[in-house]
Amino acid sequence: MPKTLRISISLFAASLAVGLVAFRDARNPPNAAAATLRIIAPPPMLKPAPSTPIAEQKAALGDDETWRPQWDAAIEKALPADLLAPKMASDVKQFCPRFSSMNDVDRRQFWAYFFQALSGAEAGLKATSNVRHSDPQVAVVDGVSHRMVRSEGLLQLTYEDAKRYGCDFDWNADRHLTEHDPGKTILQPENNLLCGVNILENQLVVQNRPLLTRSSYWSTLRPGWPGNHVFVAQMANVPSACGRRPTKAAGKGSPPTTLTASR
Repeated sequence: MPKTLRISISLFAASLAVGLVAFRDARNPPNAAAATLRIIAPPPMLKPAPSTPIAEQKAALGDDETWRPQWDAAIEKALPADLLAPKMASDVKQFCPRFSSMNDVDRRQFWAYFFQALSGAEAGLKATSNVRHSDPQVAVVDGVSHRMVRSEGLLQLTYEDAKRYGCDFDWNADRHLTEHDPGKTILQPENNLLCGVNILENQLVVQNRPLLTRSSYWSTLRPGWPGNHVFVAQMANVPSACGRRPTKAAGKGSPPTTLTASR
């Protein structure tokens, strides 16, 4: 066979092999599995929570330091699956008896309302609230800032919570700012609220403790403690999907509202 013919046949065979490989790759791209894994789930449906009694009062007085709808969205997007599970029904039965039969959208709305009520009891819905308590149980040195602990923001948190619960607080960035500077990482509403979600998940899921317990992070969730009745009063306007309706309490000296299960 002439040398030139042998070369031509070899080149043709090589081209054919390359073509077959390319054809197989086109039918089965190597990154197909990876591309499938990169499919992002659609964002959850969100529903703004009703206003708590204190938010209604602030609106009537024209007070701008109040709850914002975007804070509902931040909370609802951040809620872990465990807090949306039907098993949470036993913890929230007092406030949301239909939790187990609600869909995820309504469950997210309930938790958004819960945090609004908690913020109302803890900080009066004031994002820049900053308090140093005299109670010996909380008047201790903060392990991060190395100063007397201050309870700060919508949920009255501390810089130590950044280490304990993985919160996005930066004392080194905040130390040069004034106490009520809204630019402080601990006072930024989303940072503060998402830290609260982490703390609640730790209590209810990791430690498997009730929602209302004497060992709760927040004293307003401790039955019998000062402030607990304020929190309970703020839960008067829970979303309608929960199956509760506010009614006026009878009797002088009773809380302004009580909750009764709708039938």
